[in-house]
Amino acid sequence: MLPKNLQKGDTIAIVAPAKGIEKQYVDFAVKTIEENGFKAVVSKHCLGQHNYFSGTLKERSEDLQWAIDNDDVKAILCARGGYGCIQIIDRISWAGFIDDPKWLLGFSDVTVFHQHLAKLGAASIHSTMPLNFETNSAAALESLFAGIQNKSLHYEWQTNTKNIEGKVSGKVIGGNLTVLTGLIGTKHQPDYQNTILFLEDVGEHLYAIDRHFYQLSKVGILDQIRGLIIGDFSGIKDTNPPYGSDLFEIIKSHFTYHSIPIAFDFPAGHLDDNRALVFGKEATFISSSNSGELIFE
Repeated sequence: MLPKNLQKGDTIAIVAPAKGIEKQYVDFAVKTIEENGFKAVVSKHCLGQHNYFSGTLKERSEDLQWAIDNDDVKAILCARGGYGCIQIIDRISWAGFIDDPKWLLGFSDVTVFHQHLAKLGAASIHSTMPLNFETNSAAALESLFAGIQNKSLHYEWQTNTKNIEGKVSGKVIGGNLTVLTGLIGTKHQPDYQNTILFLEDVGEHLYAIDRHFYQLSKVGILDQIRGLIIGDFSGIKDTNPPYGSDLFEIIKSHFTYHSIPIAFDFPAGHLDDNRALVFGKEATFISSSNSGELIFE
């Protein structure tokens, strides 16, 4: 279920469903949205502050519900991640969203919403957010605006390690590894059968990444997916003494008896060049020895 394509002049709402955000980042995002030909509206409590969060549970829920129910809003852009989306997801009525889906955009903690929408059969966009607009690459921002207009997204990238080669097609799904595995076994877990799984993360220990992949394996997800795209894993930590395997060795170890195409170093995640991915949309994924290609239909 793909939302309608945005046209120039359409309205994009900025909401902050998790951690609080400073005004300067939202102001810059409003300017960027308007420079790209769209209107921007900031939700009532977006710039609020309640302890760690942008608002109370009630305020954050009200803002997201307002954006979902407002007929003038054609896309919902989350201001930043952090933590908090899981706290409000059950406070939201998604009925209107399913009747008339809108693009919901963001990454990191916003993976909670991406997973829930995938469960409901609705597409969404894994993309950069206002917190990062000032430092984002031009390509990252261009891909965000291309995604909401259903323009062609075709990525080719080089990898720093040897991939597992292959070519597959399927709907793209995924997000932040830690957030995603935290939803396994809940009512928000989507169907991974015949999908292309994308994963990214930040600040995790190597042993924790291995544990997350064991969880994906034990629940059967790694047997269900057709391909795996590994994005940016920023700030990886090791232990003392060292864990003994690097990120690439850890991930490949979980596919010893189940070979699917795997490509590393896709430009998405907690980095400036954070390219947009349309979750829930069919794509062709090609993994060569030291390069990857992803073509959305």
